[in-house]
Amino acid sequence: MGQIRFLLNGEDVVLDNPNPTETLLDFLRENRKLKGTKEGCNEGDCGACTVSIAALEGGRLTHRALNACILFLPQLHGKSVRTVEGISAPDGRLHPVQQALVEFHGSQCGFCTPGFVMSMYTAHRDGRQDFDDVLAGNLCRCTGYAPIIRAAEAAAKVAQPDWLADEADQLAAMAGGDITLDGAFLPATLDSFADWYAENPDATIVGGATDLGLWVTKLMRNLLPTVFVHRLEDLQQIEVSEEGIRIGAGVTIARVRGAIVDRHPDFAEMLRRYGSVQVRNSATIGGNIANGSPIGDSPPPLIALGTVLTLRRGSERREVLLEDFYISYGKQDRLAGEFVESLFIPTQPDTLSVYKISKRFDQDISALNAAFNITVDGGYVTAARIAFGGMAAMPQRAKNVEDALIGQPWNEAIVETACEAFSQDYTPIKDVRGTAEYRLRTAQNLLRRYFHESTNPLTETRIVGRGAA
Repeated sequence: MGQIRFLLNGEDVVLDNPNPTETLLDFLRENRKLKGTKEGCNEGDCGACTVSIAALEGGRLTHRALNACILFLPQLHGKSVRTVEGISAPDGRLHPVQQALVEFHGSQCGFCTPGFVMSMYTAHRDGRQDFDDVLAGNLCRCTGYAPIIRAAEAAAKVAQPDWLADEADQLAAMAGGDITLDGAFLPATLDSFADWYAENPDATIVGGATDLGLWVTKLMRNLLPTVFVHRLEDLQQIEVSEEGIRIGAGVTIARVRGAIVDRHPDFAEMLRRYGSVQVRNSATIGGNIANGSPIGDSPPPLIALGTVLTLRRGSERREVLLEDFYISYGKQDRLAGEFVESLFIPTQPDTLSVYKISKRFDQDISALNAAFNITVDGGYVTAARIAFGGMAAMPQRAKNVEDALIGQPWNEAIVETACEAFSQDYTPIKDVRGTAEYRLRTAQNLLRRYFHESTNPLTETRIVGRGAA
């Protein structure tokens, strides 16, 4: 059987045929006795298990904060892992972020502190100073966030320490070809993955594992056989043309946000609230689409933008509108052995507004997610694409609402008439996040809000903080 190889705090680690669904958190604590990485929620929410992962991407070394509790060992192949034990100097000097947390009294019980340290360490390496976002995925119930933020701001003024080496050459030497483990396959090329998956259509595809990780840690499910696609550079490409932007299914949510911020900034702002930095650094756009969740955050705006998917099986490809990809709850228009290869967003004027309704602003699952893409010319609605998540068993367009708007004057009376059509498009359910009545009333109110924001600049709140409902 095969091997996986990675760096752990600068030391070379070679594992012969590891358990494909063993998490990095378990490996660190049980196998290597590195107890600094903590188990809190074990589902990627609290950040106590945060580690820093370095990888070569396009010949450039990148650093990302990730949750070790939902990161499987095969996903580490060819990468470098840093834990809280591996960032201080050999002579005991603390890293600037560690020193700053001491000086600003940024820790009380200390359970969450290693995770904060590693998020701050990764931001320090990257030069990021948007600390409210950087630390949104790290929870603290003892200290309070003010001294932690002050520590992060102070550390940002200190230069990178000289004892942390650049590991690019070591990682480049770990590339290699396909890897076969007992129960798992790590393809090195898109073609080898496509051929293998066509022959093994019942296998579980693992991209970022931000959802599948919970299948193991919470549901105790067996994911084998498993195929890991994180090494496939062809799935991680972003191509921009006059016609539109094509995004590979393996592109992370963090990179998608950067790619669309100039074209559709409201969509990008919503993605800032997609999980945490750790989750956005791992979760892939293809996984969010293929998951088919009724409350997935990316499908509604993508549907409203007329996104087209490219599906592949072996060497054969076909295209399908994203809105037609979803058939019913848990069922998509995907043949056995077929996978999402890329998505294409056509170039268009930016009339898109996206609303994520949740109880918390950061790190919360949507009660509903709305996307409005309405074109008004000469005071009349000439085109409308409206899509919602959380209102049906799958992400779905509001076609009756659209029909009530198209060809009509863009005024408050027509909007009120269109609001009545929501009950024809959706029959929402009641669950812990909201009643059916609440969801239906909120959907109507969001159309009213979109109208007022589009017609009165004084009510414009796009980009600057869509608050929780």
